[in-house]
Amino acid sequence: MVSSKAATVDAYLRELPDDRRAVVAAVRAVVNKHLPKGYVEAMRWGMITWEVPLSVVPDTYNGQPLAYAALAAQKNSYSLYLMGPYAFPDVLTALQDGFAAAEKRLDMGKSCVRFKSLEALPLPVIGKAIASIPLKTFVAATARVAPAKASAATSRRAAPSATRSSRRRPS
Repeated sequence: MVSSKAATVDAYLRELPDDRRAVVAAVRAVVNKHLPKGYVEAMRWGMITWEVPLSVVPDTYNGQPLAYAALAAQKNSYSLYLMGPYAFPDVLTALQDGFAAAEKRLDMGKSCVRFKSLEALPLPVIGKAIASIPLKTFVAATARVAPAKASAATSRRAAPSATRSSRRRPS
């Protein structure tokens, strides 16, 4: 399954085959056990997500809650999206070191840890990565990035009109 239309986490888990449900449930349990206070679990984008409630950060770039982590059963593997290692280099280093110490291969994109079985994922390392960023720290980090993106977008929109007006010939 690549994306689910399930409205709840329980419905998502029910639609998975037993073997895949067991893997997703085990990883979900680790995330929930180590999740810092304030994040909430939900279904969004066809997967289980852990996010910053809109009541905490209501003004997001897409109107959706800020994602902290997400978990999905893909067609031939699983994906665990971790914004902590993506946003905090020290958390990424700890994750990489943890995989190496557990003698596991880390297959990771920018934020996505891909794995084919539960045995390929060192759950204590994942738990530590999840626990490493309190809600306030994550929100503060995203707030530092958001204004820069907004002002850059404003500058890009403003620049062409300024350029055009400066090329006008006097009448």
